[in-house]
Amino acid sequence: MQQIPRTLFNDDHDQFRTAFRAWLDNEVVPNHEQWERDGLVSREIWLEAGRHGFLGLTVPEKFGGGGTDDYRFAAVMAEEIGMTGVIGSANGMTLHNDIVLPYFVSLCNEEQQQRWLPGMVTGERIGAIAMTEPNTGSDLVGIKTTAVRHGDSFVVNGAKTFISNGILSDAVITVVKTDPSKAHRGMSLLVLERGMPGFERGRNLDKMGMHAQDTAELFFTDVEVPATNMLGDEGMGFMYLMTNLAQERLGIAIGAVAVAQAALNWTVDYTTERKAFGQSIAHFQHSKFLLAELATEVQIAQVYVDRCIELHLNQALTVEQAAAAKFWCTELQNKVVDRCVQLHGGYGYMREYPIARAWADSRIQTIYGGTSEIMKEIVGRSVVGG
Repeated sequence: MQQIPRTLFNDDHDQFRTAFRAWLDNEVVPNHEQWERDGLVSREIWLEAGRHGFLGLTVPEKFGGGGTDDYRFAAVMAEEIGMTGVIGSANGMTLHNDIVLPYFVSLCNEEQQQRWLPGMVTGERIGAIAMTEPNTGSDLVGIKTTAVRHGDSFVVNGAKTFISNGILSDAVITVVKTDPSKAHRGMSLLVLERGMPGFERGRNLDKMGMHAQDTAELFFTDVEVPATNMLGDEGMGFMYLMTNLAQERLGIAIGAVAVAQAALNWTVDYTTERKAFGQSIAHFQHSKFLLAELATEVQIAQVYVDRCIELHLNQALTVEQAAAAKFWCTELQNKVVDRCVQLHGGYGYMREYPIARAWADSRIQTIYGGTSEIMKEIVGRSVVGG
């Protein structure tokens, strides 16, 4: 099936795509299985990514970054990671680039920029963001982690869980309550750094999929954090989070469509080659109709996501549009991958086949970054009010 031509990218993006895909094929793919067994990637691959210019694309050039505000380069990285099937090994880098670094770039003062940004470009300082707590998922206002001011420092107590890059991270944007009496107006962002007394990592969580992506529990016991580690203004944390969540959700949607397309490609190849009852599986009417349905839906998703990227480039993407992209594309990803496992038959259940790994890796997509239910609530309010 001839795909609808995409008009989103230019020659610069195409050249970047070629370079990044070659790097993935040469440096990440050969190590992916080992990192999946280890439960995290090596720090060396972060340094390699930094040396190749794949970290800190939006960081100003004076701090060593790419100095671009063109989100299409981030989209290229998310797409190639999804198409290559190494989500667990490379997802931490897109988190670092597209979810964590925007806070540093937009909120850091000059001193903080000098202190943190160069290392985040080279891969020497890995970033994470800690929002979710053991008893608080989508309800950010309900967080319990506190930061109490004592002179020139804040004393932080609490715990976070499901934190991506939680084991490897060196600089963790931590959502805290600086004034618990003010609900969302009492939330702030503090950067906690590796080695601070009282800042402890829990276990590297044993997930269903994405095993190479380290995901951890974090514990804070009387952690003394300099007041100079606050990002932006005290009490503005919730507002900052809401501003950046649209890009996070768009990024998840981009990756979802890429994985769905990859799953479809693998399945077309497999069912065309696999024979049963004297013909290829792909030529049975049921298989043909199902592949037609999936290919059509993936193309529809791609067109919508490309339009969302265009809107985002012009600062015009709404929270509701990003939420719609996130829930629809991730639900589609799970549908496509699941149907493709079925078309692989018993081999689809074998982890040596990429479709099996994609199935396990995909399930989290409708949960993190805001569950499908929360996304529908956001979209629903824009439709009917309330």
